[in-house]
Amino acid sequence: MGGTLRFAAAALLAALAAIQGQPARAQDMLRGLDMNSPDMTMPEMSRADVEAVLAKGKGADFSGKRLSGLDLSGLDLSGVNLRAARLNGARLAGANLAGANLDQAWALKADFSGARLEGAHLFGTQLMGADLSKANLSGARIAGDLSMARLVGAKLAGADGSADEKNQSMGLMRAVLKSADLTGADLGRANFDRADLEFAKLSGANLAGASLREAEAAGADLRGARLDGADLSGLDVESARIDASAAPLFANAKNAGRAFRE
Repeated sequence: MGGTLRFAAAALLAALAAIQGQPARAQDMLRGLDMNSPDMTMPEMSRADVEAVLAKGKGADFSGKRLSGLDLSGLDLSGVNLRAARLNGARLAGANLAGANLDQAWALKADFSGARLEGAHLFGTQLMGADLSKANLSGARIAGDLSMARLVGAKLAGADGSADEKNQSMGLMRAVLKSADLTGADLGRANFDRADLEFAKLSGANLAGASLREAEAAGADLRGARLDGADLSGLDVESARIDASAAPLFANAKNAGRAFRE
């Protein structure tokens, strides 16, 4: 356990160092929080404790629980309530989180690689620096901060990362994928209207039929991305890297003339 906790603390420090210079909203979430406190780094349950709760059947409730640093890889957490849970530095590789509620959860630098998150709810979730490589987020509602997250080969088909126009109490809530790596990810038919994709890596990604209306993609890498049927109206591509052959598809994009055509 000691090694796990040291890993969690190191992961948190790395995440904090990485977010310097990121949007004010992300920093506002951290302001006033002691990220080295037990609340953010120490688990109150063991993996065995979590398994015991899960063994009781569906509807497990871990809302607000401190689970940072735990190895929960491979567990069936489908449909569980993890609202406002602390999962910083936790390992959930290959776990089944389909339909889980992760609203307002903290999962900085957590490992969700290969995890199932179909239909999961991530509203206000803090996933900065998390690893979601090859994770399945198809149909998920994503209005959290995934800045610098790794989503290489992830499935986000039909996911909703658009801005929430009704609830403004927490500021503009939308998918924030600033500097995230979505190389080869599948975003087919996904809705990322007004999402933040600045400096994101989308090379080779599938964006066929996706909606990116008025999203921010300045500095993003869109080379080799599949864009047939995508709605790019108002998409800000200033200094973005696009294929010269795909330039006509950006006719209704913002700052299309300032994109680098390669």
